[in-house]
Amino acid sequence: MSHLSDDPCIIKDRKQMIKCNVTVCGVIGRDASMRTNKEGKSFLTFPLKVMVPGTGGQNMNIEVDVRKDGSQEETAGYRKGSHVEVRGTMYLKRRGEKLYFNLFANEVCNASADDADGIKGELVFRGKVGQNIEEKRDKKEQPYTVFSAFSAEKVDNGFEYQWVRFFCFGYEREEWLQAGVKVDAKGEMNLSAHNGKINLSCKVEELAQHVSDSSNHNQ
Repeated sequence: MSHLSDDPCIIKDRKQMIKCNVTVCGVIGRDASMRTNKEGKSFLTFPLKVMVPGTGGQNMNIEVDVRKDGSQEETAGYRKGSHVEVRGTMYLKRRGEKLYFNLFANEVCNASADDADGIKGELVFRGKVGQNIEEKRDKKEQPYTVFSAFSAEKVDNGFEYQWVRFFCFGYEREEWLQAGVKVDAKGEMNLSAHNGKINLSCKVEELAQHVSDSSNHNQ
């Protein structure tokens, strides 16, 4: 049984600004093993290999780090090569060019032959709006707004930034939606690959301006 160290994919604080409630379907890349956190609590873990669709058919394989409460006896049920479906809460952690996927599983079950690999679910986001906000119309002349926003995480003496592209269909742009404004957003998440990198987008269902608890501290 191994213990946690300064592994960059370890989520030390689950109070993240990007949280995803997801169902992930993929193939176990290594037999499950037991680990212990700093509080002495044991859990089982295994990597899940998942294919992300890419532009021009250039799909990309990613690895999702799955953790689940369980015992040593249960590890035998999660073997390399098994096709499984995992439901739980996924957190994203960026370190330079590398994006880590950490999934805290509530349920793991065998996937059927018809279940396609992938990640689907809801994204919950808090961050700041970028410079470009586009107001558009679809083919039926219905309004929609497209913008990008980033979530920042303080790391050592600097920050790591994860950008998300948001699509707000069916309504006009809110007046308060301006560059630099902090927002809370929730909606259907989508992962795609382009030029060897993972892009994260969201079809917005809820969008609101975030007001900090402290009026004199801009987080």
